[in-house]
Amino acid sequence: MFLPSYLFSKEEIKERIDDINSRPLERFTSEKDAVRFTLSCIDLTTLEGSDTRTKIELLCNNAVQYQTAAVCVYPVFVSYAKQLLRDTNIKVASVAGAFPAGQSPIEIKIAEVEYAVEQGADEIDMVISRGVFLEGNYKTVFDEIIAIKNSCRHAKLKVILETGELLEPDLIYKASLLAMYAGTDFIKTSTGKIATNATPEAFLVMLDAIFQFYSDTKTIVGIKPAGGIVDINTTIIYLKLLCNILNDNWLTNKHFRIGASRLATHLFDFIKK
Repeated sequence: MFLPSYLFSKEEIKERIDDINSRPLERFTSEKDAVRFTLSCIDLTTLEGSDTRTKIELLCNNAVQYQTAAVCVYPVFVSYAKQLLRDTNIKVASVAGAFPAGQSPIEIKIAEVEYAVEQGADEIDMVISRGVFLEGNYKTVFDEIIAIKNSCRHAKLKVILETGELLEPDLIYKASLLAMYAGTDFIKTSTGKIATNATPEAFLVMLDAIFQFYSDTKTIVGIKPAGGIVDINTTIIYLKLLCNILNDNWLTNKHFRIGASRLATHLFDFIKK
């Protein structure tokens, strides 16, 4: 399966980030306006082996208070989260498909996705099979994403690339395009379960891929940086990159999300000052 190569080196990526970050934050009337938008784009998440119904209730209560875009939980908690959020517009997302490693047969991945959707998930966050991708077997990864997308039925699909394991810009670019041509609704940086999660460098490469895909197909695919975004200054860098590479179509939580649960409280407190 042919995927085009990425044109920018790591040095050029860093130069572009430095240049964009030196510019004023556009398309927002103030920093508080930008923070308010960011909070509305957060997927408030708990994905721990120690998760309980009590923890899910706290998560959902916080999501309502903060007015985030979604909560993200394991499949066994989807129906309970849906019940807690039934009178709100907050979506329930679920990781499924052998999260976080992706090292299961496709039949098991599909079964877990179907279970999460049956439980009421509005969105599915899946991981690609990085080992298969790194072996250069792009067609297998492509077919898996298509199969999982079909299993989502009405639910939106976010494909996690785990950019901290792909490392090279060219591989991140290729994985982004592969996922988009397979029909994903979002591409997402990371699981939050490894040492290197979202970085501005990986985010920029993914934005370039989305821009190219949109130029070729006129199809809008969303983007979600996740993991390691813990302060407002870092958030502003991501917003500047988004605003300078893509257009206003992406300035909505329908097409932009952030996986940054620890950040949510900081954003909420900043707005309330």
